[in-house]
Amino acid sequence: MHAALIDILGNLPDNTKVFCGHEYTLQNLKFAKHVEPDNPDILSRIEWAKAKRDGGEPTVPSTIADEKQTNPFMRVIHNSVQKHAKYNNSIDTMQSIRKEKDSFKG
Repeated sequence: MHAALIDILGNLPDNTKVFCGHEYTLQNLKFAKHVEPDNPDILSRIEWAKAKRDGGEPTVPSTIADEKQTNPFMRVIHNSVQKHAKYNNSIDTMQSIRKEKDSFKG
């Protein structure tokens, strides 16, 4: 997962479109806010996603740039995410938050 998100997807051009199979954006952003409650990009994107869904519009596709700013799994290299996970390296941080997301209710 680390290699796929950080090494492969993370090196794609920022304007690369990202499509997921289901409308998970708001739930994923709730988890992102739990991990990084003070990240203004996450807070802004939550409002954007709510407005889109309230208007009956999809939040998909995203872009690599959006994911790098708001997806905690693509932000495991950042101190704020590592601090949340209580690790100081990206691999242990990713393992920790992946396990945490499995039981996250939001």
